[in-house]
Amino acid sequence: MKKDVPEVLFVCTHNAGRSQMAAALLDHHAAGRVHVRSAGSTPADELNPAVVEALAEIDLDVTKEFPKLVTDEVVRAADVVITMGCGDACPIYPGKRYLDWDLDDPAGQSLDAVRPIRDEIDRRVCALLAELTGDA
Repeated sequence: MKKDVPEVLFVCTHNAGRSQMAAALLDHHAAGRVHVRSAGSTPADELNPAVVEALAEIDLDVTKEFPKLVTDEVVRAADVVITMGCGDACPIYPGKRYLDWDLDDPAGQSLDAVRPIRDEIDRRVCALLAELTGDA
């Protein structure tokens, strides 16, 4: 079955910080040109409050989001799987493109410490979007 748009899955351990930021940023920049999901190998109970605040500063509202468990189903559906510190917990399937983004973990960090993580994720997300959509 041919997809209309590529699907990207962001995975981190707790799905409360990095993967949530990446998903929100890509979804915002892609404006429907990419389907975006995020998940975690060991989901937390809630999103990191500093992450929610850092995204709110740039007018992205993730207050309705929640940490989700990565499943075989969402990995199989993805064209690109981007891991962020989840180790070997993410299932590997042939034919999928896997990237590992080595980023600081915002867990337990102050808002001032989370901002540069957000900005680095934003830079990487924009580069990925350009690659996936052919935009320069």
